[in-house]
Amino acid sequence: MKSLGANTIRVYHVDSSADHSECMTAFANAGIYLFVDMDTFDTAIDQNNPHWNETQLQAFEKVMDEFQQYNNTAGLFVGNEVLTMGNGSVAAPFVKSATRDTKAYRTSKGYRDIPIGYSAADIASLRPMLQNYLACGSNTSESIDFFGLNAYEWCGAVTYTTSGYEQLTVNATDYPIPIFFSETGCNSAEPRTFEDQAAIFGDQMNGIWSGAIIYEWIEEANNYGLISYGPSVVPTATDAPPDGFTRTGTPTPVSPDFSNLLNQWKTLSPSGTSENAYTPSLTAPACPGYTSGVWEVNGDVALPTLGQTFDAALQSSITGGTAASATASATKKSGAGHARGVNAMGVGLAGVVAGLVLV
Repeated sequence: MKSLGANTIRVYHVDSSADHSECMTAFANAGIYLFVDMDTFDTAIDQNNPHWNETQLQAFEKVMDEFQQYNNTAGLFVGNEVLTMGNGSVAAPFVKSATRDTKAYRTSKGYRDIPIGYSAADIASLRPMLQNYLACGSNTSESIDFFGLNAYEWCGAVTYTTSGYEQLTVNATDYPIPIFFSETGCNSAEPRTFEDQAAIFGDQMNGIWSGAIIYEWIEEANNYGLISYGPSVVPTATDAPPDGFTRTGTPTPVSPDFSNLLNQWKTLSPSGTSENAYTPSLTAPACPGYTSGVWEVNGDVALPTLGQTFDAALQSSITGGTAASATASATKKSGAGHARGVNAMGVGLAGVVAGLVLV
């Protein structure tokens, strides 16, 4: 990772009961920061059955307890691709409830203000509303600190305009919190050349976007990997890993993808903003209104309480627009474009490594 030039990784699922100090120290010594997802398959918010309860909160808290101690923990994700369809938007208030409660726990424990954010699926009909909803409202204790987008629009021989990145940047302009690509690296046109990196870290996007995390580090059946630990084997073979892809041994760059990304990053010199020069004046976006089948949350609705069940009454409150206690816009402490002067040039991890259960 260091030879590639990465300064950031994203880890999706972790074992919060394990000791991660050796791994985190190795990353720190290589100048690499971590964004870690707090949810797992068992604790993630489900758009088909939205709920947020004590069991989920406690699981999220344990992840925070473990990773808050490391100075190179850059941020925590409260959810990944929870919403993937319009009528799934009723789960968005639960994402904000999780944000509210994990922030409150962070404060109660006296932990440093590790940013808490969300990673969104690139669903064009949902994206602008979800992006604004998670940052809207006057109560910053309920809104996310950063927004990640899992986008695979730049595929093959396209441009900033024809790829869709231009429209993504239009949507992100004046966004009041840091926004970056939490997954990118389309592989529908091979080999992957990663030409989008020049746009993301260049003049067209660097003033708005705070970087990109390439999906993914280890080669698996989905063919997104940048390195391999050897050829795959039949999963049913004796002592074979569950999916047939080993995670031990000597990492070997996947050719030509690894070198293509390395060569792209070598040419880039993104600029950042130092914290002492960071004086944003942007305000929160308006909370989007209800549109049937597209965005079914009406404004700055009252958020579900911990343990509240999604029933007809709550659905009526969300879609009908039962207001939260305050709805006026407020100036945010974070601004669009730069996450405290750090541009994320990173990779996403998968597999099982050194006690970290990564999916």
